[in-house]
Amino acid sequence: MAVNILKETCIGCSTCVNACPFGAIAMETDKAVITESCTQCGACIESCPISAIVRDEQEKTGMANKDDYKGIWVYIEQVDGQAKGVGHELLGQGRKLAVALGEELSAIIIGSGVEHLVQQAFASGADKVYIADQEEYSHYNTDAYTLVVADMINTYKPSVVLMGATHDGRDLAPRVACRVGTGLTADCTDLGIDEATGLVAWTRPAFGGNIMATILCPEHRPQMGTVRPKVFKRPEQDISQSGEIVRISTRAQAKDIRTKLIDTIKVCTASCNLEEAEIIVSGGRGMGNPENFELIEELAHVLGGAVGASRAVVDAGWKPALHQIGQTGKTVGPKIYFACGISGAIQHVAGVSSSDIIIAINKDKDAPIFKLADYGIVGDVMEVLPELIAELKKIKQD
Repeated sequence: MAVNILKETCIGCSTCVNACPFGAIAMETDKAVITESCTQCGACIESCPISAIVRDEQEKTGMANKDDYKGIWVYIEQVDGQAKGVGHELLGQGRKLAVALGEELSAIIIGSGVEHLVQQAFASGADKVYIADQEEYSHYNTDAYTLVVADMINTYKPSVVLMGATHDGRDLAPRVACRVGTGLTADCTDLGIDEATGLVAWTRPAFGGNIMATILCPEHRPQMGTVRPKVFKRPEQDISQSGEIVRISTRAQAKDIRTKLIDTIKVCTASCNLEEAEIIVSGGRGMGNPENFELIEELAHVLGGAVGASRAVVDAGWKPALHQIGQTGKTVGPKIYFACGISGAIQHVAGVSSSDIIIAINKDKDAPIFKLADYGIVGDVMEVLPELIAELKKIKQD
């Protein structure tokens, strides 16, 4: 639907100019004109005193025949032959969607020497696995992976495609969506089925994380979205499960691939592998200054865990964005989460609520983090952490 101004009817009263919340209407030669800033919200339509602004129905082009699309697909991202946990987490949630919709659950695996990942996908609930196992896919490449995934979608026509909101997933998903002519809901924090329409209901933060928006894709297929790691729990593995394997031959040619991997430089160690970490020690502005983060890093080292940080810490430049946890950072779900000097803002809480055990250390006994924590220590984090580290080192020695 498009908003248009009937020039022959417009009297140039400029009421719509003042009514537009986005400043998308201007006056030209005593007539109102809609600019490219228009979001088609319709506020101007209601404000016009002479009904000179109307909403015209545009011809719907490029829409898929929705009846041709069936099945739930989950992209299993892998690095060096090891599947990232988010793929299996999405298989667990994908199974719930498949049951609700009465459709088949499938996994997509792309790589070189990744045949062993097929059984893992079956163990996590997949009914079918589409695998492209060739040398061309030994390392992630945007052009090559986009080509093969888009080709698979156009050939087999899934109704829903789920991908992890990882670095590679955020690169691949929008390119594939554009290539197959559908929409994409990015960085989702929840999935469900809209009862009124039977469509997938994608929930994600909006307006800087201040509200949660639920998005539907009624006209185009497949329905696509990326979901943050650790939003859902990984399903229990059933190694007795099996299913159908569909092997995909690549159509990628050298001319289709515009980049070449020269070298891999690891700029981050296990200390910031937050999505896969079982123990995370995270610090906030309550740590006082960036030098004091040495205590956070030491505790993480003693426990064999990863180092996290609140948004305030990252904004202050104390830690790189790779460490940020929360609604605008990474969503985590470790077995144990330490919140040191973190007050517990709602954006941060949303990123850690899936943790099995939360231990909070804060000198403010009324800090919101204590409402979420399983265990709380009221005290100065600079006094508590050294004592905690010393005791843990003694336990390890014994």
